[in-house]
Amino acid sequence: MKKVLLPLIICLFYVTKSEAQQIDEDQLGSWYMYFYNVDFKDSNWGIQGDFQYRDWRGLGDREQLLLRSGITFRPKDSGVKFTLGFANITTGQFGEDIDNPVSENRVYQEALISNRILKRVLLTHRFRYEQRWVEDQDFRTRYRYNLFINVPLNNTALVKNTYYLAFYNEIFLNGQRTIGNGRTVQFFDRNRTYLGLGYTINTKLRVQLGWMEQTTVNWQKGQLQFSLHHNF
Repeated sequence: MKKVLLPLIICLFYVTKSEAQQIDEDQLGSWYMYFYNVDFKDSNWGIQGDFQYRDWRGLGDREQLLLRSGITFRPKDSGVKFTLGFANITTGQFGEDIDNPVSENRVYQEALISNRILKRVLLTHRFRYEQRWVEDQDFRTRYRYNLFINVPLNNTALVKNTYYLAFYNEIFLNGQRTIGNGRTVQFFDRNRTYLGLGYTINTKLRVQLGWMEQTTVNWQKGQLQFSLHHNF
C-alpha cells in the first residue's frame, strides 16, 4: 500500500505546484511607475529613467521590480533624443507563496523622435535595442519599437491643467533565439497596448491612469497602470 501511496502523493504535489504557478489571465494586475527626465542647463546632455513595481494582482504578488536610468544626448535642431542606459530587473513567479526571483542586468540604447500632427496629436516614436544578461541564460538581445500618442483635450499642448488621452503600442522582438542548455525562444517576444487618461499638473508633473493588455507567446493579461511623469 505504501508503495502505491507514496508515488501518488508525490505526483499530486507536483501537479498542485504546477497549477499554482499558472498565470491567471483573468486576474487584473497593477503597475506603479515613476518616470523622470533631467535636461542639463545650457547643454545637449541630460539623464532620464524610470522605476517600476509590477504586481500580478493589486499588491502582494510581485511580478517585477525594474530600475532603469540612462544618459541622454539631443543633437541641436535634430528633433531626436538618444539614450545610453542601464537597467536592473528582478522578476518573480506568479503566485503569492511562490517567488523564486530571477535577476537581470540590461544595457540599452534608444532613440526618441517626436512630432505633432493635426495641431494637437502628439506622436513619439521610440526605438530601443537591449543587451540582456538574464540569470541562468546565455547572453540575449532584444529589439523594441513603441508608438506613443497623446491627445490634449482642453488645450492644444500639455500645459498646466490639461487633460489628455494617452495611447501606446509596443512590440518586442528577440535577437538571439538560443538561450542556453538547449532552450530557445521565439522571434516574437511580446506586445503591449495601452489606453489611459492623463492630467498635466504643471510644466514639470503629469499623472496618468490607464489599462494595458500584454500579450506574450504563452499568456495574455490586463494590467492597471498608475504613472507619474516628472521633468526637472
